[in-house]
Amino acid sequence: MLPELVAAVLLFALVAYALTGGADFGGGVWDLFASGLRKADQRALIERALAPIWEANHVWLILLVVVMFVALPTAYAAISTALHLPILAMLIGIVLRGAAFVFRSYDPLPGRGAARWRTVFAVSSLLTPLFLGVVMGALLTGQIRLDDQQRVRPEVGFISAWFAPFPFLVGAFVTTLFAWLAALYLAVESESEPDPDPGLTRDFRLRAVLSGALAGVLSIVVLALAETQAPHIAARLADGLDAALLQIGAGVLGFAAIGAAYRARYRLARALGATQVIVVVVGLGRAQWPFVIAPDLTFEAALAPQSVVVPMLVALAIGTPILLVALIWLYRVFKSRAPARSRGGPS
Repeated sequence: MLPELVAAVLLFALVAYALTGGADFGGGVWDLFASGLRKADQRALIERALAPIWEANHVWLILLVVVMFVALPTAYAAISTALHLPILAMLIGIVLRGAAFVFRSYDPLPGRGAARWRTVFAVSSLLTPLFLGVVMGALLTGQIRLDDQQRVRPEVGFISAWFAPFPFLVGAFVTTLFAWLAALYLAVESESEPDPDPGLTRDFRLRAVLSGALAGVLSIVVLALAETQAPHIAARLADGLDAALLQIGAGVLGFAAIGAAYRARYRLARALGATQVIVVVVGLGRAQWPFVIAPDLTFEAALAPQSVVVPMLVALAIGTPILLVALIWLYRVFKSRAPARSRGGPS
């Protein structure tokens, strides 16, 4: 039971991070690709949408890392060793992105200086989810083989487990999925503003439709290449009725969300898109189970002693509801004080 509970906590944290932090990364991607006559308005909307809880969203990544460190120490050691470089790149991107988001508003050179910080923010927003996907893709391939005796030390260097086309393809899929989710969120944000600009809303509707279609194409390519590049995951994705239902559900939800966005039913599209992301993450988690690092380390084998895991789970059971209430309250307070849109804002 304990391995299943730990896996469920990790899956919950990953889903929460994808729905919140992932959408924030996607907002930064659209900041990078802002274009047209409303470029400045697009960036101003992104800034207003991210401002309430952009930093608080990383609490889910922190939760995931801490649970791995406490409950699955051998897996944590192996993953952080074999995938040290992409994890480091992801963390550097998070730090640079957060710093740039703040500094661009307070730079003493509001024109040239702010533009430089905006570029750092946007590029970091693109590269961070890319390397997050690379880490996930490397875990899916089964290339992180462990020492036969202790199952701790990886038998790969810092490069070979992740520096390959398939992990980067997964990274591109994750980045596109986050950008699609952000476009759906931003379309709702634009429509909900006190003085909505229909043209701005249409800008993000177009981005939602295009990025949703691209995410669908990339998902098909990832599944096709998984047959040879990640055979364990490919076999699990084709094993059982529940796996088939998850894949079909993800596809149907994606098509429905794109259709709803195209018909300007933005709130429905947002709900469908968020549900699809949940289904995708749950499907990958189901395919990975019972391994933390396939095919050498299961959750049960990697689990810390019961005297460590049980108190951690009790603390999470008490603290998680409090955390959720605090985040919801934080979001409501800051959203209620969000400034009205001013067209032609900072670019």
